[in-house]
Amino acid sequence: MAVPTAFDVDFDGTVAVITGASGALGSGAVERFLEAGATVCAVDVIAPDEGDSLLEPDPADESDLAFYEADLTDEDDVADLMATVVDDHGRIDHLLNVAGTWRGGDHVEDTDLEEFELLVDVNLKTAFLASKHALPHLQETAGSIVSISARSSLEGGAGDGSYRITKAGIRLLTETVAEENRGTVRANCVMPSVIDTPMNREMMPDADHDSWVDPLEIADVMAFLCSDGAAVTSGAAVPVYGEA
Repeated sequence: MAVPTAFDVDFDGTVAVITGASGALGSGAVERFLEAGATVCAVDVIAPDEGDSLLEPDPADESDLAFYEADLTDEDDVADLMATVVDDHGRIDHLLNVAGTWRGGDHVEDTDLEEFELLVDVNLKTAFLASKHALPHLQETAGSIVSISARSSLEGGAGDGSYRITKAGIRLLTETVAEENRGTVRANCVMPSVIDTPMNREMMPDADHDSWVDPLEIADVMAFLCSDGAAVTSGAAVPVYGEA
């Protein structure tokens, strides 16, 4: 049986909170969940009308998309965000922890503390705080969480250790939330390799871009993991490598 895509997953009547919504993967997830009928609460520090945003500011049906500007590294901001979403929409059914960033860098002994802390804050702390403050609402709806780990989190590597460490933390956060909420909230993560984004193409102009994974293809997997089709799946780290 074919795995359903977001086009035949029905999220009508559900509310999805998607962090990092102004980026390539986040905006792709917003598009997929809107197509599936969800009310989408898009969250980012970059507003849709800013030049760096890839989030479509004028969707066909604006009533299904609400944008919330929030600093996801600030616990008070995150707590207020989740409370406001519930006040506005009555519930939370899906949390997609997409907010994150990549940095290359140096060996551990040459890594600036500021760079390490940046990656911990943006990649791991945001997912922790969003999960923490969404969970009470997700427990009421028997909802789901999907977070973004990375293929590189499966092993150590030279020069980007801080990134790998934070993405390994996402896998352990996912397994922990799944275990603590067995039978109520499902938590899974996906592990991309190289995502086909404008930034990655700019950084790696000579790479084989055809082997990279389109953000919308990853968004399809995320939608499936939030759907009834994945009702028995929790605590998983799903590869979304494509041919990369």
